[in-house]
Amino acid sequence: MRRSLRIAPCALALLVLAGAVKAAPAVPQAPLTARTLTYIWRAWGTLTRSTNDCASYPSGPHRPQRVLYLPKRLPMPAAVHALAAGCHVSVRRLPVSIARLGSLQPATLGAPGLLYLPHPYVAPGGFFNEMFGWDSYFIVLGLVSDHRDALARGIVDNFLFEVRHYGAVLNANATFSLSRSQPPLLGEMIRTLLKDPRAFPNRLAATAWLRRAYPLAVQDYSLWERREHLAGNTGLARYFDYGGDQPAIELRSAAYYRGVIRFLLGHPGENRGYLVHAARDPDPAAAAKLAEVSCDVRTSRVCAAAWFGGYRLTGKFYRGDRAMRESGFDTTFRFGPYSGSTIDYAPVGLNSLLYRYARNLAAFARRLGDGAAVRRWSAAAAARKQAINRYLWNRRLGQYTDYDFVTGRRSYYPFITTFYPLWAGAASPAQARAVRDALPYFERAGGLQTSTYASGAQWDAPFGWAPTNWLAVSGLRAYGYRADARRIAAKFIATVNRGFAHDGTIREKYNMATGTSKVRITAGYTENEIGFGWTNGVYVKLWQLLKGARPSPCIRCRP
Repeated sequence: MRRSLRIAPCALALLVLAGAVKAAPAVPQAPLTARTLTYIWRAWGTLTRSTNDCASYPSGPHRPQRVLYLPKRLPMPAAVHALAAGCHVSVRRLPVSIARLGSLQPATLGAPGLLYLPHPYVAPGGFFNEMFGWDSYFIVLGLVSDHRDALARGIVDNFLFEVRHYGAVLNANATFSLSRSQPPLLGEMIRTLLKDPRAFPNRLAATAWLRRAYPLAVQDYSLWERREHLAGNTGLARYFDYGGDQPAIELRSAAYYRGVIRFLLGHPGENRGYLVHAARDPDPAAAAKLAEVSCDVRTSRVCAAAWFGGYRLTGKFYRGDRAMRESGFDTTFRFGPYSGSTIDYAPVGLNSLLYRYARNLAAFARRLGDGAAVRRWSAAAAARKQAINRYLWNRRLGQYTDYDFVTGRRSYYPFITTFYPLWAGAASPAQARAVRDALPYFERAGGLQTSTYASGAQWDAPFGWAPTNWLAVSGLRAYGYRADARRIAAKFIATVNRGFAHDGTIREKYNMATGTSKVRITAGYTENEIGFGWTNGVYVKLWQLLKGARPSPCIRCRP
């Protein structure tokens, strides 16, 4: 049963404070941790994919066709020629050169497929077979920590290839992603490589590589300055997908959208203009009208089947749904039911990442001796920090919360991204202290849950994920809250160990209330995939933290 999504903040605070578990577990037992680390070491190989490898083109319901697309003007790589001949993969060229994300609509291609990348990469796990945008940052952290330096560098070079040939870092190297990106972490991946003494032969080689990478990072950052990605006149950014008012093209079934309609009919108070009364089988005139207010049943089978109880979803919902997928938080109720209003919000997480991105670009420009660019990026970071403080700092909650720039209202939906400004270095010491004091909202037996609302979606309570736990731990450490960071790290490692001891697997998400991998999702995606790339990477980093490896520099330690 889902809880009401509107709980008074004071009552909510009492609920979460009563349910918080702060007891710190002991450092996880060495034998079990050793077995988990061994599994992870071997998993890097089993999760490695290449668009040049026949094994990366499995058949099955998620991959109905074996197709690889090359950039229009890229010379045919020899390995791809062999792939076409020996693996029954259809190799095609994109019909146009892509300078900007969204200039080629995936729906115009004859068949879905993978997008070519020149280097091997690590897929998340489960049925996922692609290189994903924000997953890969946490994977790179783990690879560097595990001395898989060549594989880590190849992944970052793949993202630079994406920017050059596909317009930006993509959600994934698949045709469905040609209309959207993911949380912007390319700058951090570049920074991670430059800090790795094993990634390059010497500093001179690293700087030469940076000279080639820097303009592509600038191009990737510029995506978030495009008009469509701006959160009104706030000076902040929002998530946005350039695919229009249509269902997400990667979905083969309308079951997800029928579930949304079913929920909204059962919770009419949560409907934010997401429903339109419509026939199940509209005549031509009604179908033409639906294409204007909903989606086009004449061109999309998923759209045609997305009907329940006399209703369809509006184009507004589909725009928000696509933007939610760019956010990586698919699905949470943080931006309305099923995050259907994602495009109306300036999110804390996105803008914290962009603040850090601008700081990284300033550092890269400084290393390359470009003083004008240093000043430009420093000013961009300062302006975004000012906007974050103006619109996203919620004094009443003592947390950073998202901002609905359409209505001009702050969100009161506590979410794990409140820790992102600490990771990014955008918080003042007083703000960091307030966020640290908000730990009882999120901390449970197994680590940090994503929100305080049990919506039934995988990115809400009581579920927790490796990437957000890592960013929160890193942010707390950066401001001097090392005991809190170690306690949460120990809890999360113990949770992963517990799941591994139970069934010999590492999962994409965990139940923070029970500290186990037993999750029951009732809204949106219900599976708990095995693998799992970013959990592996974060586990290795958290283990190093607990073992006393060299700490990251304190951004603004407490006095």
